[in-house]
Amino acid sequence: MEKIKALLTKEPELSSNAITVLKKRYLKRDAEGNLQETPKEMFQRVAINIAQADLNYNSDADIAETAKKFYDIMVDLKFLPNSPTLMNAGTEIQQLSACFVLPVEDSLDKIFEAVKYTALIHKSGGGTGFSFSRLRPKDDVVKTTKGVSSGPISFISVFDAATEVIKQGGKRRGANMGILRVDHPDIMDFIYAKKDKTKLTNFNLSVGLTEEFMKAVEEDKDFELINPRDKKVVGKLNARKVFDEMVKLAWEGGDPGIIFLDRINKANPTPKEGEIESTNPCGEQPLLPYESCNLGSINLAKFVKNKQIDWEELRYVIHTSVHFLDNVIDMNKYPIPEINIKTRMNRKIGLGLMGWADTLALLETPYNSYEGLELAEKVMKFINDESKIASSKLAEIRGNFPNFENSIYPEMGYKYLRNATTTTIAPTGTISIIANASSGIEPYFAIAFYRNVMDKTKLIEVNPYLKNSLKEYGIYSEELMEKIAEKGILKDIPDIPEKLKKIFVTAHEISPIWHVRMQAYFQKYTDNAVSKTVNFSHDATIEDVRNAYLLAYKLRCKGITIYRDGCREDQVINIGTKTENTEHKTTFTPKSRPNILNGKTIEMVTGCGKLYVTINSDENGKPFEVFTNIGKAGGCAQSQCQAIGRLISLVFRSGGAPESVIKQLKGISCHMKVGFGQNQILSCADAVAKAIEKSINLNTNQDETVVKNGACPECGGHMQYMEGCSVCLSCGYSHCS
Repeated sequence: MEKIKALLTKEPELSSNAITVLKKRYLKRDAEGNLQETPKEMFQRVAINIAQADLNYNSDADIAETAKKFYDIMVDLKFLPNSPTLMNAGTEIQQLSACFVLPVEDSLDKIFEAVKYTALIHKSGGGTGFSFSRLRPKDDVVKTTKGVSSGPISFISVFDAATEVIKQGGKRRGANMGILRVDHPDIMDFIYAKKDKTKLTNFNLSVGLTEEFMKAVEEDKDFELINPRDKKVVGKLNARKVFDEMVKLAWEGGDPGIIFLDRINKANPTPKEGEIESTNPCGEQPLLPYESCNLGSINLAKFVKNKQIDWEELRYVIHTSVHFLDNVIDMNKYPIPEINIKTRMNRKIGLGLMGWADTLALLETPYNSYEGLELAEKVMKFINDESKIASSKLAEIRGNFPNFENSIYPEMGYKYLRNATTTTIAPTGTISIIANASSGIEPYFAIAFYRNVMDKTKLIEVNPYLKNSLKEYGIYSEELMEKIAEKGILKDIPDIPEKLKKIFVTAHEISPIWHVRMQAYFQKYTDNAVSKTVNFSHDATIEDVRNAYLLAYKLRCKGITIYRDGCREDQVINIGTKTENTEHKTTFTPKSRPNILNGKTIEMVTGCGKLYVTINSDENGKPFEVFTNIGKAGGCAQSQCQAIGRLISLVFRSGGAPESVIKQLKGISCHMKVGFGQNQILSCADAVAKAIEKSINLNTNQDETVVKNGACPECGGHMQYMEGCSVCLSCGYSHCS
């Protein structure tokens, strides 16, 4: 192996952010946590390990040559596999897949067997998807115990709690997708399951829609609810009203998303092997029960030369990437035997892309243009066609995937095919940071922003392609960079040419209709599905979201995820009202503090230590002031808690209602959660709110609590909701992985 390593000499050119991400999550460490490799050595480790699969098919295979091909496309940042492959290839873990789907059968034994398998998958660095549609509805009969069922929602909570306590080697958090068919009797409970944003925090939820349901929506008709236990009709609901409730909840907080189940199964390459019921956590990978998928992404911007795409170089990297991903299947150490068997029978891979916004910028093509859509279709057709050719060539040498004869491909004229699917457009949150590329097929989220560094100074992060363009126009300056960083967009900066404003457009400047169109054009030539967030401004209406959902259905998307800016963040305490451009403010004077006040001190256990919250009341027994003490934690934790106490005191002394304070603070989440269920403390702010609630025995409506997207828990950077998840633009921290 050392001889092979000596041939892999090219040095990777990595950004400072890429190096930070690699050190935090990808590079090998010893038992004490000390780094054991450099980024170059990581790429060597992965390339050599994955190349060894060639020996399964030819004992005389030139492993060194294959390893060099794999190494070069990775170190040049033209292709990167999904994160578990980078993390685990060539290590003791050797679990290389990012996504899995597990069945959830309608029996207690099978449900908790799935919980156990989930724990094993999360421990190894994977994410899981589930359909809960087979579970009998709430209050349905359970013959074995003579009791009644608690229903799917209660069991989703069990999976969520299990995920919360599993730490994936300190590298990746557990993430889940939960799906329920729209015709399940408990569908309304499912739709409202995440209205309280403190619940099911480790799950993305999507409603599985059928063609029958969507036709009923269009015709404003009822549809039937079917008990999965005996397939009997147990009720009816109006389709349009149910659809409107999904839209409303998505508008309020992003959940639930929707997937079109019939559409996904129409594209199922192996229908004789079963029905596809679920996807992976971010929705781009529909899978049969016990299947896994190995994903990788091409950095398309690397192939733009002289404002044209180098199609021949792209072809070479596609073929090498398919070879790489097929090898991953053989080198993978699967968490359970059932997954090993199912994955090898269909050998699904998912090759996608990142750097799409970068590519459009280099080609001087606006994201929200028909030229952009046509290029998307052309690029994805090329990737899909060439990946099939590469898979066919592999099959001539290695054999077809075992279920080939039971697949759709013989009827389509294929004689050889190694992989049941070859293309997927996956989220590329952290690997796009490593590649210094824009994320997936998303537009830019910010073209310049401030990043905090260790000495409390701020550095301006500017899109490198924008910087080059400004230099070409002869208008680049530090002063202009500061203006752009303050606004985050070019729209209102007079010094910027209109052409650049159109090219470097950001997600929130783009109409949701263009987001949906872009997803649809990529979906046309993608085997699996497309990870894409349709962004809405905070002022978007419920009707705007509804129109996007209907357009996604019309344009043959396989699902849709939307996010309205600020819908998951805390809302400030509004004193006064604001109508259009006129703001009416109410002034107030806080009451003076009496010399003596009575109160109580409540001990709360937080992730930062024991927090003591003292709530003093006025002569009428109403809360008047709050003091906090975080014990021995000191530093930032103490200062933040003290600030919270002072601000709460100001609100109380000014006549503010305790209910308002509790609703604002309760549910704020950080990375230092403690406890379980209703006793879980999500953050120090959450602890203060619950202490106040305890002291005055308030019964607040928890449906109105929200979780703050806020700052990154690791670096304090800006968290952006994209590709179905909150991701830090600075260090790559992701709530989903």
